[in-house]
Amino acid sequence: MKILFFGDIVGKPGREAIKKILPKWKKKYQPDIIIANGENLAHGKGITEKSLNEVLTVGIDLITSGDHIWDQKSVIELLEDKKIPLIRPANFPPETPGQGYRFIELRTKKILVINLIGRVFMREQYDDPFRTADEILEQEAENADVVIVDWHAEATSEKVCLGWYLDGRVSAVLGTHTHIPTADARILPQGTAYISDVGMVGVRDSSLGVDKKIAIKKFLTQMHLRLEMAEGGPVEVNAILLKIDKKGKADKIEKLQEIVDI
Repeated sequence: MKILFFGDIVGKPGREAIKKILPKWKKKYQPDIIIANGENLAHGKGITEKSLNEVLTVGIDLITSGDHIWDQKSVIELLEDKKIPLIRPANFPPETPGQGYRFIELRTKKILVINLIGRVFMREQYDDPFRTADEILEQEAENADVVIVDWHAEATSEKVCLGWYLDGRVSAVLGTHTHIPTADARILPQGTAYISDVGMVGVRDSSLGVDKKIAIKKFLTQMHLRLEMAEGGPVEVNAILLKIDKKGKADKIEKLQEIVDI
């Protein structure tokens, strides 16, 4: 089984790049399942129905998210509709709308996708992602042939530790959130594919997808400036291609990166 996973898709440039590159990559890599983190879909600030549908219609099977999921009020209706392939981190408080994990059925196989968010350097105090993972796996692992974790966290130390903690119990732990691709893609000893951050799908000449001039001015002045998405220039597309064996272990993890003109 081959799974294609895109990092954080940032704003309209990211959406346009996905629409341009996905048909080519589907033909080239022939993935069975396509997943992407979409918490920055709507101008870098959450998810709207329009921005979600733009990427779903080109072939993405499931959208994961993170701390920016609540930036658009209309997202609550999307999360509460179980027919919409959108999930939020599972370690948000129990009363939070939506689901923290979802099954995708592929012929006779069931792929469990879990969304988790880190606590180190984050603004909010989320529930323990380690114990949340334990609870989900205790409840659902027997029903899953493959388990993919979108690990939306800031600190690489926290990310690495969850990778080791889940090694052998899940098929892959794929880091998102920081928008910068890391160079540590590997298969851990017990068969779990791991990377600290997949990287973004956003304007290359920017600050994490944000207009670099505004970001630089904010650092220089310490003013509370409104950050705006970078709109022009080539888009950097970052993704991971996984190959999973019949036992649900990672057989291969490949880092994909391409620059797209839109």
